[in-house]
Amino acid sequence: MSENPALRASATFDRATIAEIQRAAETGIYRIRGWGAKRPLPHFDDLLFLGASMSRYPLEGYRERCDTDVKLGGRHGAVPVHLEIPITIAGMSFGALSANAKEALGRGATIAGTSTTTGDGGMTPEEREHSERLVYQYLPSRYGMNPDDLRRADAIEIVLGQGAKPGGGGLLLGQKISERVAAMRTLPQGIDQRSPSRHPDWTGPDDLTIKIAELREVTDGRIPIFVKIGASRPYYDTSLAVKAGADVVVLDGMQGGTAATQDVFIENVGIPTLAAIPQAVEALQELGVHREVQLVVSGGIRTGADVAKALALGADAVSIGTAALIALGDNSPALADEYAKLGSAPGYYDDFQAGLDPAGITTQDPELTARLDPVEGGRRVANYLRVLAMEAQTIARACGKSHVLNLEPEDLVALTLESAAMARVPLAGTSWIPGA
Repeated sequence: MSENPALRASATFDRATIAEIQRAAETGIYRIRGWGAKRPLPHFDDLLFLGASMSRYPLEGYRERCDTDVKLGGRHGAVPVHLEIPITIAGMSFGALSANAKEALGRGATIAGTSTTTGDGGMTPEEREHSERLVYQYLPSRYGMNPDDLRRADAIEIVLGQGAKPGGGGLLLGQKISERVAAMRTLPQGIDQRSPSRHPDWTGPDDLTIKIAELREVTDGRIPIFVKIGASRPYYDTSLAVKAGADVVVLDGMQGGTAATQDVFIENVGIPTLAAIPQAVEALQELGVHREVQLVVSGGIRTGADVAKALALGADAVSIGTAALIALGDNSPALADEYAKLGSAPGYYDDFQAGLDPAGITTQDPELTARLDPVEGGRRVANYLRVLAMEAQTIARACGKSHVLNLEPEDLVALTLESAAMARVPLAGTSWIPGA
């Protein structure tokens, strides 16, 4: 039955809003979901590169060198993490993801010459075995944390915030807390788990300084210490992280994903990645440590163009999470019938908390997890990472740069007033930066 063309939808009370009011009224429970913000936000698509022509000369592809390697850490004498490409795999826990998914991400990162990250809940043997470079996340929950695993890591990432939920803790619902997950986290099996929103043993940057010193002592100062912040006040948070002794700052913007948190959090807390990067870079520059303390940016990275734009704005590397899961097979059209049974569809499925993922990625169900071949999954992730690196390299060459880290804000213009003001680059066709 076709709709009456005379009917007019409300911009304020659109169908999705009406449906959510009706759901809330019926259940009395706020909505929990995965993924990241779905509202339109200024993003990397709103920036363009100025390719070389007369005023600058491009580099010839396949004949003139354009490097992609980067070293993370080492500011305080630790052995830096050397990456062949400036793209890493973000922290996603065993618990939120299946063991096969964690292994596949490690395999893919190793093939591509980059690192992966543990996430909440500790380090699995499969992940360590298949990850040549593994970053160990040290979170407020301390689930699965032990000194032996800290020493086996190639870097430690202290998590203070996440882009999808800065100021909020994580959720892992009981249906995903299997016997193995419960044992690793020292939790009762099948009971909902809520991670705390802040670390239990500090209340400010002075305590962070002490914690970084403790972690250096535990690891004999051999490995770098990263500090991850959710983008809300990136100028101040970056400054405080550097002063506390961080070797690397990881900045996660509002478009960053999550396995599960309140929908109201995802859509209404934090600032876009595009707005966060220049503030963090400004803090590093004012402290005289830009490029000495590396900046890793995450939150909505999808293409090599996104990678190149983040680097041009001042990042040293980027980190991907949601995109890596899609590369593994998440939201695949091949699973359309199974998504339909769950009341969703390919490209829309975000109930990662439910443990029913037909792709075998965000589940602990043995029958579902068996669907994901970690070897094949690793190959797919590696292919995707290589494409991102090649695309960023191609753009760098077009701008006349012999290394992707030589990209700079001068290479960019913006398409909208909002993106120009946030990214602090000129509006296309002008020399005007709004707010400068």
